Amino acid sequence: MAVTATKAPFRADHVGSLLRPESIHQARKDFQEGTISAEQLREVETKEIKRIVDKQIEVGLEAVTDGEFRRRFWHTDFLEHLNGVEGYVPDTGFKFNNVETEKYDVRITGKVSFNQDHPFIEDFKEFNEIVGGRAVAKQTIPSPNQLFNRGIRDETIYPDIEEYAQDVIQTYRDAIKAFYDAGVRYLQFDDVYIAGLSSPDIPFNDGVLSREYLIDLALRVINGVLEDKPEDLTVTTHLCRGNYQSDWAFEGSYALIAPTLFAKEKVNGFFLEYDDERSGDFKPLEHIPNDGPRVVLGVFTSKTGELEDKEAIKARVQDAANYVPLENLCISPQCGFASTHHGNILTEEEQWEKLRYIVDTSKEIWK
Repeated sequence: MAVTATKAPFRADHVGSLLRPESIHQARKDFQEGTISAEQLREVETKEIKRIVDKQIEVGLEAVTDGEFRRRFWHTDFLEHLNGVEGYVPDTGFKFNNVETEKYDVRITGKVSFNQDHPFIEDFKEFNEIVGGRAVAKQTIPSPNQLFNRGIRDETIYPDIEEYAQDVIQTYRDAIKAFYDAGVRYLQFDDVYIAGLSSPDIPFNDGVLSREYLIDLALRVINGVLEDKPEDLTVTTHLCRGNYQSDWAFEGSYALIAPTLFAKEKVNGFFLEYDDERSGDFKPLEHIPNDGPRVVLGVFTSKTGELEDKEAIKARVQDAANYVPLENLCISPQCGFASTHHGNILTEEEQWEKLRYIVDTSKEIWK
C-alpha cells in the first residue's frame, strides 16, 4: 500500500492562483477611477477570498490559497514592496507565443532588503484566520531568482552579481522569517527564471555570463535562502514556462538544469510543468535523490477547462514512477489558473471541476 501524504506537498495539490471573479475586476476598476476607497476594495477582495477558501475545501484540497486575489501579477506585487525595488511601465510587455503581456515590470533602484512592513505579511495573517485550521494555508511568492531576470539589476548599483546575490539571499531569509512568524508553514517559490534556464532557445545576459554559471548561481541563491529554514516549514519550488491568458512563453525539457537543481536544491518539493510536450519527458527526474524532494507532476493543464483522460493521467504517473518512487509523487495543474489578473481562458465552474477531478484521480492512484 502506498504511503499516505501527511504533509505538504499533498497528493492532490495546486499551484495557487485562481480566476478573479467579476466583483474583483469591477472593484479594481472602480478603485482606479476613484469611485471606491482602498478599504472598500479590500472588503470585496476579502469577501471573495472567504468564498474561494470554502470552495477549495469543498472540492477536497488539503492546501488552500487566497487565489492571489489581492495581486495584479504573480510576482511584481511582492517584489515592488521590497526595499530597493520599484514597479514601472516598460516600453513593451513580455512576448509570449501568441500574445504580448500587459506592460509592467520591476527594477532595482537601491540596495535590496526586506521591508518589515511588507503588505503580504498582514495579508497572510488575515488569510490564515479565514482558513481557521480547516486546511493548510499555503503562501506563494516569486522565487528570489526572479530578481536575476534581464533588465532588473542596475549595474551602477550592483556591478558585481555575486554581491547582488548576497543581498537577495539575505532579503529572502528575512522574508522567510517574517512569514514564518506570521504563521506560514507551507511556502512556495514561483520560478520562471530557472525554467527559462532549461530552455536552450533563451539567451541569458547577452552571453556575458554562461548558462552553466547562472544555473549554479540559481542553486546557490535558493540554498542560501534556505540555510536556516525552520524544520517545520515546507518550501517548494514551482517551475513555469509562462502562463498568461492561456498562452505560454517558451519550451524546453528539464535536462539542462536537472543535474544541478533537481539533484541539489534543498526544497521539500518541486511543482513541475508536464501538461504537454513542451516540458519533455520524465527522464530528468532521475536526478531527484531517492530521499529528496517530492515531485508534484503538473500533468493537468490550467490553460483550458477540458478534463484530461483519467487513464492517460494514471499511465503518465506510472511512467514518472520509473524515476521517482510513487510514494514521492503528487499531481496538480501545471500552473495557476490566473497568474495575472487577466486569468486563463476557462470558466470558474471549469476551474473547480478540474481541481475536484485532480483530487478524485489522486485517490484512485494512491489507494
